[in-house]
Amino acid sequence: MAGILFPHVEAPDLHVMSFNIRRRFDRITWPPADRWPMRKQRLRTFLGANRPHLLGSQEAMPDQASWVQASLGSQYGRIGLGRGKNRDGEGTPLFYDRDRIEVEDWEQVMLSDTPDVPGSTGWGNTIPRVAVIARLRDRATDARFTFVNTHFDAFSRRARRRSATWLHDLVARRELPLVFTADVNAHIRSAELAGMLADGLLVDTWSYAPARRTAEWGTFNNYAAPRVGARRIDALLVTPDVGVRAVGIDPRPTGTQWPSDHLPVQAVLRIHPSGGPR
Repeated sequence: MAGILFPHVEAPDLHVMSFNIRRRFDRITWPPADRWPMRKQRLRTFLGANRPHLLGSQEAMPDQASWVQASLGSQYGRIGLGRGKNRDGEGTPLFYDRDRIEVEDWEQVMLSDTPDVPGSTGWGNTIPRVAVIARLRDRATDARFTFVNTHFDAFSRRARRRSATWLHDLVARRELPLVFTADVNAHIRSAELAGMLADGLLVDTWSYAPARRTAEWGTFNNYAAPRVGARRIDALLVTPDVGVRAVGIDPRPTGTQWPSDHLPVQAVLRIHPSGGPR
């Protein structure tokens, strides 16, 4: 049975999750725990039980994105396409509960010097990295806010530093409250990612929350027992005008194994209609 950290989150609070669902690989020799046919039902069970209002996902192939959407339920919508030249392949789609969230506008950009060119690279990353940026409205409270979901490069520190600076600059240009989810591929508190928290424009929900439902587990457990003190490379950040009620990282497997090689980060947030103080 899937564990539920935050059951029955109701307005004005929002349940938000960042989850790298692990790209599908179909090699016969791949470890059984990592094979998509072996873990897709675990993912469905976990998502169907938790059902966040907003889910920023990473490493989703098109068929996996469809599986996630169906697992969440018929009232969930999806925005975001692939990172390839034809906007195909792996992406970072955002899933949202349509009963609670309205998408007013959204765009998809590449983490490169040519953000509007699909499939473009740069900054040290040889693999295209994509971000979904959405303007959302909470139907229950009329609060409007920006949501950003992405996946920083796994191999290049330079690319991660540039991506962190890109995020800082994006937040600096925004007037609305902002929520950010991502696999940032380095510890949240690492020096290479310091740019995204510079000037206090964004805060780490883990540090900001008055209540933590779990220990600070490392979020890349690779289907092994999670460890406290390991790197927390999955981010859930907000601007300081977003109220953070509680956070958690559920380390429990779904059944006998985990649905992904990452653990999801979850938070309960409260966004004021005027974007005012907590």
